[in-house]
Amino acid sequence: MQLFLSALQWVAFMVAGSIAAPIAIADLFQLSPTDTASFIQRTIFVLGIASLIQALFGHKLPINEGPAGLWWGVFAIYAGFSGTLYSSHDEVLTVLQGGMIVSGVIFFVLSATGLLKKLSSLFTPTITFIYLMLLILQLSGSFIKGMFGIQHDGQSLQPLVLLGSTLTILVALYFSSHKRNWIQRYSIILAMLSGWLIFILMGLGKATTVSDSWFSLPEVFVFGPPVFDTGVIVTSIFITFLLTTNMIASIRVMEEVMKAKGHPTFERYTRSGFASGLNQLFGGVFSAIGSVPISGSAGFVAATRMYSIVPFIIGSGIIIIISLIPKVMNLFASLPAPVGYAVTTVIFIKMVGLALGEYRKEQEVERIHFVSGISLIVGVGAMFVPASAFNEMPVVVASILNNGLILGTMTGIMVEQYILMKNRKQSQTSEQ
Repeated sequence: MQLFLSALQWVAFMVAGSIAAPIAIADLFQLSPTDTASFIQRTIFVLGIASLIQALFGHKLPINEGPAGLWWGVFAIYAGFSGTLYSSHDEVLTVLQGGMIVSGVIFFVLSATGLLKKLSSLFTPTITFIYLMLLILQLSGSFIKGMFGIQHDGQSLQPLVLLGSTLTILVALYFSSHKRNWIQRYSIILAMLSGWLIFILMGLGKATTVSDSWFSLPEVFVFGPPVFDTGVIVTSIFITFLLTTNMIASIRVMEEVMKAKGHPTFERYTRSGFASGLNQLFGGVFSAIGSVPISGSAGFVAATRMYSIVPFIIGSGIIIIISLIPKVMNLFASLPAPVGYAVTTVIFIKMVGLALGEYRKEQEVERIHFVSGISLIVGVGAMFVPASAFNEMPVVVASILNNGLILGTMTGIMVEQYILMKNRKQSQTSEQ
């Protein structure tokens, strides 16, 4: 029973954090309700498969796969090309299918050549600290807006939604710090259920229908055969390199959480790269969204103290099964978004602790202060630049400049490597 509840908690966490992306993208491409339901189903199915592949054959850590924010951004940018560069939304989606397949191939090349392992060496404690802080700062805006009941620009704060979100956070904090171990372990699912009940009692809960059918198998190449044009190939090359940043950082953070409990560490990046390649291929073949290991899993594990990978594997299997049963998906899709934001906020409180733990590992205080200062200013500053400012830029450039997390992390890597190289040269000169 405990194993099943732990697996169910993973299911709730994984679906709650993943369902917004396919809904938003379906809206961007003006998909019909039926096509939207199918798109959500395929995305959740691919995420379940991807999580299972990584857990069994890849990094072998309890890190769930979620819709990659980078691909989400590329989908949003390419949606604007319909009617200009491409004749229709369907044509754009066939190009994006091709892009994810290209990304999968590049992942295989990076893993096979050993480049992925070399890239992982760039993620020092300083860079991991910067990545986590930028991730927390970038997502905190979405969390707060969601808890205020603000779904789009220009919308006013919803006092009742804010009250329900605040009560949900207080309940989540209570469960996560409870004296009884079993309550701490299941704090996330208890908080979600409590928050859901709070919103229902306040008249804010509503049923969402993804599909009325009981069983449905995901289709392949729904929008047509994949198209490989030069633009999307170049974009995919850059996106893949950026996705490796997310993947490596997520593994590094989870390894630190697991290491604290005595779990052994070993070289995981090459195998995880091959698994990620396969997962990108699945995203393209099933006309879904490309996935990436989610760093927030470390905060989830730290909050629930569920260090075993077995519940995660079972949970991933349940995700695959429920994605084939649309009526069950209706239930998960009905979870009020502010409840998910409120509970996730508590999880990310743990992430701040993990970031500061990485900071304390560094001995050269001046270096980490300098590198972090530049990176955080660049990354956080980019978060305040409106997306419309990049409308005239090439997709690749816009994908980087419009993503404070990636831009700040890349800045940190370049600055730190320059300082380390300069220090090595000075050391060699003094020895001579």
